[in-house]
Amino acid sequence: MVYLSRLRVILIGLALISMVFGASHAFASVPGAHILFRLDTDEVKGRRLEAMRDQIRTLLHDAEPRISYSGLAVSSLTVQLRIDDPGQVEAAKVALKAVVEPIAGKDGPVQEFALDDSERGLLKFAMTDAGAKYRTSEALTQSIEVIKNRLNELGVADPSVQLTDDGLLVQAPGVADLHSLAQILARQGRLSFQLVDTSMPVDDAVNGQPPVGSTVLYTQNDPPVPYLVEDRVLVSGDSVLDAEATHDSSTEQFVVAFRLDSKGTQRFKWATTRNIGKPFAVILDDQVISAPIIREPIEHGTVQISGNFTAQSAKELALLFRTGALPARLTIVEEAR
Repeated sequence: MVYLSRLRVILIGLALISMVFGASHAFASVPGAHILFRLDTDEVKGRRLEAMRDQIRTLLHDAEPRISYSGLAVSSLTVQLRIDDPGQVEAAKVALKAVVEPIAGKDGPVQEFALDDSERGLLKFAMTDAGAKYRTSEALTQSIEVIKNRLNELGVADPSVQLTDDGLLVQAPGVADLHSLAQILARQGRLSFQLVDTSMPVDDAVNGQPPVGSTVLYTQNDPPVPYLVEDRVLVSGDSVLDAEATHDSSTEQFVVAFRLDSKGTQRFKWATTRNIGKPFAVILDDQVISAPIIREPIEHGTVQISGNFTAQSAKELALLFRTGALPARLTIVEEAR
């Protein structure tokens, strides 16, 4: 059995090595080398709609008096729900006012969602064209920043990253192993800690319908091992302040240690204090790396991940944590010299 301890999260398995760029990289000079990426804009919009769905759930949960609803779901570019009591429709619209309020864009306010309440009792919040454009633009800007940070961390000489009509163009004239570099830059690197849902056997969830608010995720094992994981993210990679690869002399293993910000530290302490004895999933890019048991509260913001890492794979994992996650998938369209 693997346990979650005060300053260490032990992660099992060789799978992470293959997930986190096990190959070594050479960066010899090759003039004209470049990579073209394309951002998955559908995923950008989909994640935003899922976030809005969760926000609506929270707003209605916190409403006073309580508002009863059903059918909260994402459909195409719309988040919709049905208010059970017609007499509470107006109260629901007031509680959800923030959903349709304009957000601050670079060129002025942006109406991201529009409300359609033409059908009795049914509220539909549709993402506007302006909202989709704004989120896509923000995701492209974030992707460029993450790519630049990774190139800088890798020590790539004289790189450039620019947005073209065909996608994100990365010029790296100092790189010989272009394919390995492309794999590193395209990695999303989304880290999260989420509770394992023990309300039903995972096999029942796989063969039937998972409970609302939970999803079946798999490990990279062969065959993959399923876990029923709560959708709620308790601590995410956004809370990571710094990360470094090091060698643990007591175990003779390469490890990755990272430090959480104050918010992440408090969330980690809160979650582990209230869930002692329960499994806690460590997830990287929608795959379960491990699900250790919480033995005691983790009150400090330092977490150490250990496994059968090589020096290179530990360094690259630390790089992902330091430079942050991409907002959506990047597809490698072209590698050329």
